[in-house]
Amino acid sequence: MVEIEKLSDICKLLGDTMRLTILSLLQERELCVYELVDILQTSQPNVSQHMRKLKDGGLVKEAKKGQWVFYSLNISDKAFLHELFRHLPSQKEKVNAVSCEQLNCCD
Repeated sequence: MVEIEKLSDICKLLGDTMRLTILSLLQERELCVYELVDILQTSQPNVSQHMRKLKDGGLVKEAKKGQWVFYSLNISDKAFLHELFRHLPSQKEKVNAVSCEQLNCCD
């Protein structure tokens, strides 16, 4: 029953368009909150709230680089998600259009 509950929690996380979009973006490369804010055209608190939920759900991990936090996918132990991720539309163009250098953050 525990495994079904865990899977249900993950499905709930994936059921939100913003969180699914964030995961799709992170499939391209690790990103900081400010890059996500720019790409998603939303507020930093909104992105941070979604990132906290994804991190708590074990779908993303964070790495501190100086005072900045970068997020990346954490799905290697969740084989059932690999098929789903194969079907997500590419976000490469959006991710390549933004960088910390352009945003003057994370330096």
